[in-house]
Amino acid sequence: VNACVDVVLSGVKLLEALGLEPGEGKNHAVLNSRQDLREAFAHFMERGAAAERFFSDAEAFQDIARTASEHPAAQLYVGGNAALIGQKLATNPDLKILLCGPVGPKLHELLDDNVVVPPESMQERDEFHLILEYQAGEQWGRVRAPAANRFIFSHDLSNGALNMLEVFVSSLDEFQPDLVVLSGLHMMEGQSKEMRQRRLMEAVASISDIPTDIPIHLELASMTDQDFMSNIMHQQVFPLVNSIGLNEQELLFLTQSASGPHASLASWSGIPDVGVVSDILFWILKEHGKTAERASDLTRIHFHTLAYHILVTVDGHWGNQAAAVAAGARAAGTQACATDTIDTSKVFLKAPLEFVTSHTEAPSKISLNPDEPVVHWHREGISFHFTPVLVCKDPVRTVGLGDAISAEGLLYSEVYPQ
Repeated sequence: VNACVDVVLSGVKLLEALGLEPGEGKNHAVLNSRQDLREAFAHFMERGAAAERFFSDAEAFQDIARTASEHPAAQLYVGGNAALIGQKLATNPDLKILLCGPVGPKLHELLDDNVVVPPESMQERDEFHLILEYQAGEQWGRVRAPAANRFIFSHDLSNGALNMLEVFVSSLDEFQPDLVVLSGLHMMEGQSKEMRQRRLMEAVASISDIPTDIPIHLELASMTDQDFMSNIMHQQVFPLVNSIGLNEQELLFLTQSASGPHASLASWSGIPDVGVVSDILFWILKEHGKTAERASDLTRIHFHTLAYHILVTVDGHWGNQAAAVAAGARAAGTQACATDTIDTSKVFLKAPLEFVTSHTEAPSKISLNPDEPVVHWHREGISFHFTPVLVCKDPVRTVGLGDAISAEGLLYSEVYPQ
């Protein structure tokens, strides 16, 4: 239910156009000024990490958005995880996609013809999200980016309040979907605690109205409030969905918020350790997934990081996992390089060629075999499918990569009716 227009441009170019000088980085949970923007951008650029923040001052944001969208180097795209997943699925000519997000005139023009937008979802003005990209090795003052990534910020109230969720759920009767994909919960972080709690309860009530025979996938995104994350996981949203998509930042934040395994790890250094990642994924499904004793629908997690992907499923609920995880990895390589198929001259392998599958139980050690790039292992009724990613050397576009990976993985996943 989140949709917007993404304005993509070089972060350094925008900050220069705004007359902001390079300086020390500092993390801000919410951006209140241009100064906060400058510090937060430097903080994440220095780490090569992705982040998403809410900009609280509407007027200042409109000024920045105008400068960004009119910049000669700016590109305008469909944005918002829900709209991006919809666009990706719509490239399949046999699919019809229902998208309910705040859709303004520019966004409507950019959407694929296979994407249906109910009239109640249309609004007069577009929601803009600014995506500041930086390349590996790029300098800004004393800051040097160790990896290519992006910093996203917006002042987005209609997505933040999940305004279109009820419209979406009420449209499902007529649309009769085979799959529901939800995204946008992270946008609620810009709301007050009381408003957020109330809206989350309403969202949970709405999601509960979706017929139980329709699988639901939830795409997570960058968050900063541990209590909110804990609410989503513990008592409210996780038990209602069948599948979750997330990256390494979201996975670590999740275990920190709920004191799960490896919660003392402050941040990843380099490529996330496969054993640590699989311990946390295993814990999510063991603690919050479907078991004989627990009334939860959660049986699938699609984890993606730059170097590799892991698809984790509770046995007996999903099929075709090897194809699904491979399709997601292929989508990452083609979309980042903007090629139709993998061009071997433009990609390289960054995944560990040997790894252990756990740090909390007796691990097995795995060596990758190039002839069989999808590796499978098993742990207490839970299956893991791992594949390396052919990483684009000079990415053309990193935005929406996680959404494309999750969408492609879902297309190839087979859900068993229960």
